[in-house]
Amino acid sequence: MAKPVVAPAPNSGSAANRAVLTIDIGGSHVKIRTTAGEDKRAIDSGPALTPQAMVAGVKDLARGLAYDVVSIGYPGPVLHNRVFAEPVNLGRGWVGFDFGGAFGVPVKVVNDALLQAVGSYEGGRMLFLGLGTGLGAAMIADNVALPMELAHLPYKKGRTYEDYVGLAGLDRRGKKKWRQSVFDVVERLRAALEPDYVVLGGGNVELLDELPPNCRRGGNEFAFEGGFRLWRDETLRV
Repeated sequence: MAKPVVAPAPNSGSAANRAVLTIDIGGSHVKIRTTAGEDKRAIDSGPALTPQAMVAGVKDLARGLAYDVVSIGYPGPVLHNRVFAEPVNLGRGWVGFDFGGAFGVPVKVVNDALLQAVGSYEGGRMLFLGLGTGLGAAMIADNVALPMELAHLPYKKGRTYEDYVGLAGLDRRGKKKWRQSVFDVVERLRAALEPDYVVLGGGNVELLDELPPNCRRGGNEFAFEGGFRLWRDETLRV
């Protein structure tokens, strides 16, 4: 079976012509897709997943797929293309891991919420909030992409935003109260950050029958488009 195509150098070829492999790392699954447009492929994730295991699993998933460069959405803080905090729901060893060396091609690593935000962006000032296991957040202002760690800010009764609108809050308080909290949190963050519009993504956005004002619906599938745009959109600053 054919092996992935390896780019000879990070700057070889036109950015628009590079084949991109996007990897979206989640707490339960690692999902991949390339710019060739095939269906996404996935492996299980979880507390035992180390970066070495992720790389080995992705390489196996990607057999037969051509890619020159890789984009990775990581569920934790990333600074200047490097992971700088271990993930909550995965194994250890992610901080300082050399993804480029492991894959043998140039790699861009960003926070997973930022990856979805980039894929959802339609100009101006956009606030992205990811409703999943926790609360992902990012803002893009005039093509400058900014990851944000809002989930653990204090909110109510000694609890954080994530405690109310993350999966734990949904399980603890039920769908009706969870929806009320989502509306309230969106309004508070919109008032503080003054975006032109808000995108609500993440898997649990599907639980909202209606959205807060001036919001539109995103979804995990936008992460793949975000990974492609990291390499193809030269106006984007990450």
